[in-house]
Amino acid sequence: VGKATHALFRSEGAEVIAVDRVEAPDVIACDVTDTPAIVDLVTSTGPFDVLLNVAGICKLGHTTEVTMEEWNRQVAVNLTAPFVIMQAALPGLIERKGNIVNIGSIAGVRGQAYSAAYNATKAGIIMMSKGIALEYARRGVRVNCVCPGGIDTPLVQGVAETLPPDVNMRLVSRAINVLPPGTAQPEEIADAIAYLASDAARSVTGAAFMIDGGIDC
Repeated sequence: VGKATHALFRSEGAEVIAVDRVEAPDVIACDVTDTPAIVDLVTSTGPFDVLLNVAGICKLGHTTEVTMEEWNRQVAVNLTAPFVIMQAALPGLIERKGNIVNIGSIAGVRGQAYSAAYNATKAGIIMMSKGIALEYARRGVRVNCVCPGGIDTPLVQGVAETLPPDVNMRLVSRAINVLPPGTAQPEEIADAIAYLASDAARSVTGAAFMIDGGIDC
């Protein structure tokens, strides 16, 4: 999703600063859970018109078998890092009347079996987005959250490959989009992000924008 959004924004003429754990062309290497490093990067490269928090991890498993290391890692990447980044970027966003788009998940608004930590972090980022949206609305900063269902990405494919062998697949299938072909493409999510980040969405803030193929109908 980050890669697709990067490509879309650049095709529209935006100057994009992308961050990933691994350095690549047009990508700065930084671990979002390294608070001093990511704060320094945000403050040294900003201010921004648009901030996008897309980094995320998910590991499915029986709740009784989740280790604290796994729990803490998901909280660090999916919830703490976006907060730290938004906190560092907000002064510049206020100055430029910019906006934030965070990536939530359908798992943040409905139960998803075998993913207690992921459910908790995605519910957290949705409500964090709403709270910050309300707090800074009168200062000209919009904050929205895109909540995808299944997406054809390496993250989703990797999660499926690590499912425990004794899970109830009927429960797992509840996370699969109703509309064919069952998963969205990253470019669809990028289009939604671009809309929310644009002036066309100037009246939209605090939204949890669902792209879930009818899962929650």
